[in-house]
Amino acid sequence: MLSRTSVVRAVLTAAFLAPIAASAQVADPRPANAPAQKPAFPGQTDAPEQKLGVAFDVVTVTDGLRNPWGMTFLPNGKMLVTERIGYLRIVNADGTVVPQPVSGLPAVDNRGQGGLLDVVLDPNFASNQLIYWSYAEPRENGTNNTAVARGRLVEGPPARVENVQVIYHQGPSLNSTLHFGSRLNFLKDGTLLITHGERSITEGRMQAQRMDGLLGKVARINADGSIPKDNPFVGRAGAREEIFSIGHRNIQSAAIHPTTGELWEVEHGTRGGDELNVVRKGKDYGWPTIAYGIEYAGGPITGGITAKDGMEQPLYYWDPVIGPSGMAFYTGNLFPSWKGSLFIGGHQTNDLVRLSLNGEKVTGEERLLTDRNPRLRIRDVRQGPDGALYLLTDENTTGKLLKLVPKGAGTK
Repeated sequence: MLSRTSVVRAVLTAAFLAPIAASAQVADPRPANAPAQKPAFPGQTDAPEQKLGVAFDVVTVTDGLRNPWGMTFLPNGKMLVTERIGYLRIVNADGTVVPQPVSGLPAVDNRGQGGLLDVVLDPNFASNQLIYWSYAEPRENGTNNTAVARGRLVEGPPARVENVQVIYHQGPSLNSTLHFGSRLNFLKDGTLLITHGERSITEGRMQAQRMDGLLGKVARINADGSIPKDNPFVGRAGAREEIFSIGHRNIQSAAIHPTTGELWEVEHGTRGGDELNVVRKGKDYGWPTIAYGIEYAGGPITGGITAKDGMEQPLYYWDPVIGPSGMAFYTGNLFPSWKGSLFIGGHQTNDLVRLSLNGEKVTGEERLLTDRNPRLRIRDVRQGPDGALYLLTDENTTGKLLKLVPKGAGTK
C-alpha cells in the first residue's frame, strides 16, 4: 500500500497530467532496466520531452582544476572550489586559480569516491568569515566516514582556514571507499543539513533503515555541531538524534527550494532508480526496502518491491539512471525561460538535465549539452550571483569550471 501522502500526490498528479498524450516523446529513449515496474502515479517517470530552445554559450572560466567536486561563491566575486584530492582552491573573478591551495584543512581519505567534497558559506559569512566543508575522514584500521568541519577563511596571502573544528562525524565508520554523499545546505533557521550515502557495501546498505547509525540518512545539526532540540528523533531510545530523515542510498545532488525553503535532493539508484525527493522531517525514503530499477549484477533489489506503506515515493525517478551530481533551482534573470526550472548534473549521462516543475510535479524534461565533444561529466551545478549557470566538470585528472550565458553575451 502507498502512504496517504503518496495517494494524495498520485490523484493530484493524474489530474494535472491527464491532457498529456500517452505517446509524448521522452527525453531519454534508452530502454528501462526494469520495464515491468510501474510508476506509483502518472508522470513519476519519463516526463514528456520539453525543449525550450534557449540559446546559450558555454564559457570556460578555468580549466586548471583536478577532480573538482563542490563550489560556492564569495561576496567579493571569487569562488571556492573543492578538489577531491584534498585541496580547497580559490578561483579569482577573472578565472585564474590561486596557485597555493587553502591551508589548514584536516586530512582526507581520497580513495575511491572519497576526498574533499562540498563547501558552503556560513549564513553570516559577511561578519564571521566561517566556511563549512564535508569530506571523507580517515579513521583507524583503514575505516572512514563522512565528516564536516568549519573554520574561518583568511584569503591571505597565504590563504588559510583558522580555528578549525570538526563538528560532525558520520557513524559507524566502515571499510569502504564508496557512497560518502555529501551535500551541505543551510535551512532558513540557520541549521545545517548534511546528505549522506550508506557506503554501498552490504553492511552499510542495511543500516539505511536503522536508527542507531547515520548511514543512509540526512542529518541536521546546528552551526556549531550541536543537535537541534526539534529534530524528529531527539529523546528516542536507540536513535541517533542528528537524524532528520532515513532510507537514502547516496545523495550527491541537493538544493534548497527558493520558495518553500525545503531541501530537495536527487540520489543515486543502481541500474535505474535515481530519484527526486523533497526531504521532510522524520520521513522514510525507503532504501533498500523499496526501490526502482535492478541490482548492478541484475535481479531484484532486496524484495523486489517499489512501494510500501509508511515509505515515501519519489516525486520522480529515472530508469536508466542519469548519475546525479550537483543541482540548482534557477531563479535568475539571464534566462527568463528557465526561471523555475531545476537543473541536475548528469555525471553518468554526460549532460545537464533540466526539469520543468509545477509545484511538486515534474511536467517536462530536457537534456542539454548533449552535443559537447568530449561529453561533460558534470559534478556540480550552481546559479551564480550574475544569473549565469555554473558547472564543475570532472574529467578524470582534469576538471573545468564552466558557465552558461545567453548566446552572444561573450566568450573566453
